[in-house]
Amino acid sequence: MGGTALASVKEVVLQKKAVVFDLFHTLTAIESSWGKGLPFTCDMLGVSREAWDDQLQVHSRARLTGQVQDPIRIIGEMARAIDPTIGDVAVVAAVANRVRRFEAALLDIPDETVAVLQTLKSRGKRLGLISNADVMEVEAWGRSPVAGFFDAAVFSCLVGTVKPEREIYEFCLNRLGVSPSEAAFVGDGGSSELQGARAAGMVTVMITGIIRELWPDRIEERKAHADFVIERLPELV
Repeated sequence: MGGTALASVKEVVLQKKAVVFDLFHTLTAIESSWGKGLPFTCDMLGVSREAWDDQLQVHSRARLTGQVQDPIRIIGEMARAIDPTIGDVAVVAAVANRVRRFEAALLDIPDETVAVLQTLKSRGKRLGLISNADVMEVEAWGRSPVAGFFDAAVFSCLVGTVKPEREIYEFCLNRLGVSPSEAAFVGDGGSSELQGARAAGMVTVMITGIIRELWPDRIEERKAHADFVIERLPELV
């Protein structure tokens, strides 16, 4: 149903008791702005973005489920899976940089994101968050200006299950006290999250504006799993 009229998106959201959001690349700013231009982890390590994304998205279950929580081990194992010659100094520097970047992403939330969440809360919506993230990526969540809006914030590293597994959606919905049909899921489509949300019984809304910077080639494929497609969050309200 991608490309459906924006009024229909607004009507659907208005009818739902709850709205569940992805975090990174959905509520955050574009990634190149995190930390006022701090380098990407892949650049710190001297590896390609493609190889690094593959480690983050395909070979990361242990870090994302919290089985591995030591940042040095997390980054070191992913880096050396790409290039075994990467040394400890580079790994330590990359970890420090990554922590700063994700802290900035969570603290410097766009004003329009805050405004949308405020509007939804003012309308009596229950708000949920589901994020595939390791411990260093969400270390600063408690200090984020949007943390207080959420009735349920579910991080994979704390609950031991990841998107698109049904359990992580059910965990969030149970904490919100709503059924799947009473909730809409909003995300950029990474980690097959839209497929998982649909399979769990939620209406799915894909946001494209933030990932257009890094992965424009992935947008069309992800749209196939969205009931609605928006460019920016304000289109929800």
